Amino acid sequence: MIRTAGDLAQYLNIPLAGDPGIEIAGVASPERAAPADLIYLASPRRRGRVSSSAARCVIAEAGTRISGKTILEATDPKFAFAKAAGWILERTALPPAIHPSAIVAPSAKLAKDVSVAAYAVIEDDVEIGSGTLVGAFCFLGRGVRLGSDCRLHPRVTLYAGVRLGTRVEVHSGAVIGADGFGYVFGEGRHWKFPQIGEVEIGDDVEIGANTTIDRGSLETTRIGNGVKIDNLVQIAHNVTVGEHCVLAAQTGISGSSSVGQRVIAGGQVGIGDHCHIEDSAIIGGQAGILSGKTIRSGQVVWGTPARPLDQFKRQYGQFARLPELAERVRRLEKK
Repeated sequence: MIRTAGDLAQYLNIPLAGDPGIEIAGVASPERAAPADLIYLASPRRRGRVSSSAARCVIAEAGTRISGKTILEATDPKFAFAKAAGWILERTALPPAIHPSAIVAPSAKLAKDVSVAAYAVIEDDVEIGSGTLVGAFCFLGRGVRLGSDCRLHPRVTLYAGVRLGTRVEVHSGAVIGADGFGYVFGEGRHWKFPQIGEVEIGDDVEIGANTTIDRGSLETTRIGNGVKIDNLVQIAHNVTVGEHCVLAAQTGISGSSSVGQRVIAGGQVGIGDHCHIEDSAIIGGQAGILSGKTIRSGQVVWGTPARPLDQFKRQYGQFARLPELAERVRRLEKK
């Protein structure tokens, strides 16, 4: 749908300087933008890229003026651009239909406007809410519950009993509800501990490709509202992730750990079992948190074992000087 700069200013509730009638049909980077694309300026250092862009409409900070451009004045241009993009780039609505090759159990309950693509399998007692799309080759086990306006991309697997809220998006290859990795050693062998719990996913959650979320052993694995999970993330049994957390690729959270609200974990973070990550903590990429440890609210940590960022930087600098220090020690020993 084509909108105007004035429409966008009204939607974002921000001032406009320039021509409100300019049409906006898409979003792009400054270098790739066409005249009808929206771009943004987050830093004065990038003004040259924006000035030379073909785009006629720019989201920028209040007071910014660029010759030939209509400016939407935002306190946070990058956030405003993301919000605008979600409005401009509305998803193509697929016609509600069940592909002839899909297998849907007679006891499954699908809202009238659900779309099920080719070769999907939907088992007994599944319930799917209005406006939800189930992609090709998806598998929904017995008793799965999906809220309204969810989107399962091709080859998503939901084991029996998994529950998703509304507006949940799950990307290809994700597996939700598999058994957790729980064993007890006795009589000379490993015995599997029961993995009969559940998985609950809140509203407005996005789960990346090939990510895995295990069911609880005897309890429930819970992912809170608004959580964003990257590709190739592993969340083990009985883990709780609070609202609006962000987990980057290849992060792994071991069993029975709890993650508070608004936590950010960089790529390849490893969290041991029974850890507690309190609200608004930030964990730097490749940091390792040992089993049973607690990261306090608002802390920024890095390294393995994870420690406060200032301490990590100081120790890392000292580590880098070890060859020099070793040589000094050798000279002193000779003397």
